[in-house]
Amino acid sequence: MKSSLQKLLARFYLLISGWKVSGNISDIPKCVIIGGPHTSNWDFVHGMVFKFYHGLDIHFLMKSELFHFPFKRFFLWIGGVPVDRKKHENLVEILSERISKSHSFYLAMSPEGSRKAVVVWRSGFYYIAKQADVPIILGYIDYRRKVVGIGPILNPGASLQQDAEIISAFYSTIQPKYPGNFTLPVVLHDCVKDTQDQIMAS
Repeated sequence: MKSSLQKLLARFYLLISGWKVSGNISDIPKCVIIGGPHTSNWDFVHGMVFKFYHGLDIHFLMKSELFHFPFKRFFLWIGGVPVDRKKHENLVEILSERISKSHSFYLAMSPEGSRKAVVVWRSGFYYIAKQADVPIILGYIDYRRKVVGIGPILNPGASLQQDAEIISAFYSTIQPKYPGNFTLPVVLHDCVKDTQDQIMAS
């Protein structure tokens, strides 16, 4: 019932908005998905459309303060994972372990950590994928073509900077809603404790 309703909502939105969905990851049981460019709250809407359209159980981090009545059930329903940013938890270790122990788990994150232009992207997603030994999917929201979809599959290698260059090259071809708020990553912030800053609802 949940999946059927979500698919219906996604198809209705695509019909009235003129947007399209491209690609699927249902054949990949576990991965970390990064979404970009992230310059508008509409990015979240289009990401949810992709999730609902394919019926994927994609999870994403949200501020724990949002999980109160009457919104708690709704945020859990769409895949939100509450995170208390006041606690100094090692989220990289916690999330990578959760993915490793799960038969199927999709975790979506925003490496920019902000809707404003940032040169240094957060690397929490990278270390989660590396420790869980799962691929990173480069998700995108292209406002020029009105397409939300997936791009290359990246398996974290030995060099963080080399992988950052691959990510930067891909997103250079994608048009954000507000181009002035987007900057390609010159480098990924090499820190495993920055995951709190990648909460999509920040």
